[in-house]
Amino acid sequence: MTLSLRERMETKLKAAFAANEIEVIDESHKHAGHLVHEGGAPQGGETHFRIRIVSPAFAGKSRVERHRAVNALLAEEFAAGMHALALEARAPGE
Repeated sequence: MTLSLRERMETKLKAAFAANEIEVIDESHKHAGHLVHEGGAPQGGETHFRIRIVSPAFAGKSRVERHRAVNALLAEEFAAGMHALALEARAPGE
């Protein structure tokens, strides 16, 4: 069985950051009908995501450092067609 992009990202994030909490939400449907060159989603989705993640790995890291770490981990997904990522990355207790 082939995993969806959402499932692959969730697996990578859990493994890399030992997340206490993680939510990967496909928001591509919110962009349906827009022109692809304007950032809209093509038919089939899996281009626009929101990630909410809480991990001890983010303790002491700035917001920019957290975003860079997640973006670097998901570089392959961006290269494969993921267009946009909204990210909420926190350390426990924040």
